[in-house]
Amino acid sequence: MHVLIVDDEPLAREELHYLISQHPAITTITEADSVETALNAIMDQKPDLLFLDIQLSGESGFDLANKLIKLKQPPYLVFATAYDDYALKAFQVNANDYLLKPFEESKVLKVIEKALNQQNNQNNQTDNKTQANNVVEAIPIQGEDRIYLLHPQEIYLVSVDDKELTVHTNSDTYQTPGTLSGIEKKLPQQLFLKTHRSYILNVTKVQEIQPWFNHTLQVTLDNGLKVPVSRSYVKTLKEYFGLN
Repeated sequence: MHVLIVDDEPLAREELHYLISQHPAITTITEADSVETALNAIMDQKPDLLFLDIQLSGESGFDLANKLIKLKQPPYLVFATAYDDYALKAFQVNANDYLLKPFEESKVLKVIEKALNQQNNQNNQTDNKTQANNVVEAIPIQGEDRIYLLHPQEIYLVSVDDKELTVHTNSDTYQTPGTLSGIEKKLPQQLFLKTHRSYILNVTKVQEIQPWFNHTLQVTLDNGLKVPVSRSYVKTLKEYFGLN
């Protein structure tokens, strides 16, 4: 695993560098002292894990975090800072973790383990996605006057309202009779996750996860669809994506 440390304080970088190096899965560690040098390093080296300070000389780590959102495969982002009042804002820019100075070795190693777990999950998802594309047949969706055959990978979301199912693709919707549990049995488990008693989403289409009301979450899919995650499914979703 390749790590990038972004901090404008040499001593802080040195300390974090040493603690990170204690984990056996770490292969290389690179350092940067500004947003510009960090961005260049990310583009050139494609680190797996990024430790990012918030307060940089004349800059903010959030400037870099906002740029990472646009990347197709951003690194696992950990804010490593002396300030504990930016946690919510960090989550809003898709940060995966939040580490406070002074750094503790046990907490640094725990963060690395979480990053490794997510990396393994993503690799498994890629393998499963390839397998699903090769093995799973199209699913018949009964419309008003015809039957549509949809490949699971085309389906973004399935929702139910008043006993009527709606199947959402990138740009179309299909209404069909049936139950959510019935169509759930037809969907490959490696691609789909239930987030609410009325919603099942395609995990490969997830673009953003945000905190919502009363300890719930809201997921945004890459076509803009918003999907609620009820409290009873929050833990399952977080574990799937390797979040806290």
